[in-house]
Amino acid sequence: MNRKILIDIIGVLLIALVVLVGYKLSPMLLPKADLTVEPDPACSLARSACTVDLPNGAKMTVAAGSTPIPLVRPFEFKVEVPGARRVEVDFAGVDMDMGYNRPLLAERAPGVFAGEATLPVCITGHMTWQATVLVETADARIAVPFRFVTG
Repeated sequence: MNRKILIDIIGVLLIALVVLVGYKLSPMLLPKADLTVEPDPACSLARSACTVDLPNGAKMTVAAGSTPIPLVRPFEFKVEVPGARRVEVDFAGVDMDMGYNRPLLAERAPGVFAGEATLPVCITGHMTWQATVLVETADARIAVPFRFVTG
């Protein structure tokens, strides 16, 4: 009887450990933002740079260094946003999970962030992506989702 109780306690502790690890890792997998700003739907990063007005009055310009955006080849991703402390870009397949792909952009000059990104190939060839630019300022964490098509 004591052995069964010990096994039950170990099982409960393992479940609690899994829940705790999931809770601690969830901000990394599901980015939290204080507010989301919708860009102009007519602008496509696959064709040109896009500019968005942020709530604090600043303008953010986002550009992929290569148009159209390539698959399985590195390309530069650049974000210009004054007052930002940190900028990440979360690439996600809209209709298909393509795994975790969130490069942290390096600050190259005040308010200018850039980095290299690579999109995986989709077996269907044609794919709709969402690149969510995550901007951290002194006041807020802002998410700006851009959709584009590859293939």
